[in-house]
Amino acid sequence: MLDAPLGLTVRPISGPEELGLFRRLSYVLDHELAGDLAAGRRRPEWMWVALRNDRVVARIAWWSKDGKEPQLLDFFDLDDTLPEPERGEAGARLLETATAAVVPAGAPRPEYGRYVPPDWREDPVARDVVEARVRVMERSGARMLVERLRLEWRAGTPVPADSGRLRFRPVEGREDLLALMTPVMEGTLDAHGQQDLASGLSAREAAEKHYDEELAHYSTPREWWRVAELPDGEPVGFVVPARNSYNPIIAYIGVVPAQRGHGHIDELLAEGTRVLAGQDGVERIRASTDLGNVPMAKSFARLGYVNFERAFDMVWHH
Repeated sequence: MLDAPLGLTVRPISGPEELGLFRRLSYVLDHELAGDLAAGRRRPEWMWVALRNDRVVARIAWWSKDGKEPQLLDFFDLDDTLPEPERGEAGARLLETATAAVVPAGAPRPEYGRYVPPDWREDPVARDVVEARVRVMERSGARMLVERLRLEWRAGTPVPADSGRLRFRPVEGREDLLALMTPVMEGTLDAHGQQDLASGLSAREAAEKHYDEELAHYSTPREWWRVAELPDGEPVGFVVPARNSYNPIIAYIGVVPAQRGHGHIDELLAEGTRVLAGQDGVERIRASTDLGNVPMAKSFARLGYVNFERAFDMVWHH
């Protein structure tokens, strides 16, 4: 479809054979595109470009776990050699046109997520790139939900042995974990959890949503999941080590409110790391935590996790 005022052609790619065209702009997840298309996590009709003649001036793409409905807007790139307002106008036109075609009418718009350098605010070039994309999203009604630290444990980094302060046992099922996730939701520092509670969900409903929409989908063994207890059987918290489609991860970690402030988070993180590091061929373990969750960030740092990147999420719903 040709947009006459800007001289743009805005369209989805025709299929995997146009991945080269889509990759004319670059982003840190480019290496996952072919595998995602082959696995059905992406569809060509969810991957759009804005062209001026043969030049790609903007691109956008959505992702999902199963390829049924778009769940995350995770590619949005602009030709950063273009001056403003031309760069922003091209991006806005692409965002508007592609969203209308990809997101079902009346459905909530999927979150926009982007990975950014850890020092993006201090680097003028990186800051310009990030802020240009944020401006386009804000023009469309999005707001910033959270910025997160992306963290990585690398093979060879020492993992402390079990101190014996806590007893660990496997999670016994959905209800066993939900009984701990529910109180963890109270006073949570996680922005997505806070958003769920602010939307009117009870702590139990927010925990169920998190379990059913994320944790239940991991195909790695549930035997990896751990509940931590004091020697007298009093519950302390839990850790969910898993593997997503790309990496081993610490998917979720929580300490119940009554046990916070005693250093248990370090023991839980160490246990989850031991579980994953003990699997064959694990070169790295990924995790993330909200910028505002300072205790969690400090725990990861103490265990030798490196902050290699940041990420932010923007949302359209209230």
